[in-house]
Amino acid sequence: MTLPYERRWAVNNTRQFLVDLQSDLSAPEAVRKEASRNLRHYPGEYHMEEARKAAPKVFGDWEDMKHDIL
Repeated sequence: MTLPYERRWAVNNTRQFLVDLQSDLSAPEAVRKEASRNLRHYPGEYHMEEARKAAPKVFGDWEDMKHDIL
C-alpha cells in the first residue's frame, strides 16, 4: 500500500527526473523534447501544495516527508 507521503515523493521525484532528463545532452533529442513537453503540464510545488490541502488523505502532510522512503 502506498502511503500519502510516498505518493507525494513519487510525484516530486518524477518532476525532478524530467527536469534532469531535459538537460541531459547524452539523451537523444527526442527524449529531451518529450521530457520538456511533459514538464509543461506536470504539477509544480504550488499545485502539490494545493493538492495536499484539497486531498490530505491522498498526499498527506508535509511533515510526513521526514520519513525516508528508500
